[in-house]
Amino acid sequence: MTGRADANRRRLMDVALAELLRDPDASMDQIARAAGVVRRTVYGHFPSRDALISALTDDAAEAVAAAHAAAQEGVEDPAEALTRSILAVWRIADRYRLLVALAQRSVTMEGIRRRLAPVRRSCAEVLQRGLDQGVFSSPLPAEALAYVHEQVLFGLMEAVNDGALPPRRAGSAAAVTALTAAGVPAERAARLADTVTVP
Repeated sequence: MTGRADANRRRLMDVALAELLRDPDASMDQIARAAGVVRRTVYGHFPSRDALISALTDDAAEAVAAAHAAAQEGVEDPAEALTRSILAVWRIADRYRLLVALAQRSVTMEGIRRRLAPVRRSCAEVLQRGLDQGVFSSPLPAEALAYVHEQVLFGLMEAVNDGALPPRRAGSAAAVTALTAAGVPAERAARLADTVTVP
């Protein structure tokens, strides 16, 4: 793909994400109009609406992986690393949370999980380090605990989407929930969620 074609595709994806977040039922026609192009241009990059949503989901998974890795880089304490990771990932997840609901219809939850497998493996490594050091305490092995961590994020995204949790509290709630699930005392989990900052 040429540089110009790549830039056009990127612009279409940005417009499509904005349109789909505004109106989850937005059609390819609506997206084309919002982008100021004809429908054929959109179909030239994405053969179907499902293909467009799949591309946006790939983009989201890459952004989540990058945020997860950057947040814990150079952090020795597993509890702090986990907290920083969750807070950083939530920022990305919050932007894409409505997309996750959309993607479940076309990409499927299994497809989303597959895309997030590298993040889950990295999370399991942090959890294992914490279990080995006695920072975390859980009857679950690290790999299973990483699935719990992932489901906490998905569950809170749905809670925010359904109005059961204010978005401004969700990142902190995700961090505290994941930390306490890993056996970190509630008081320390709340303190970490309140004091740890991510760039």
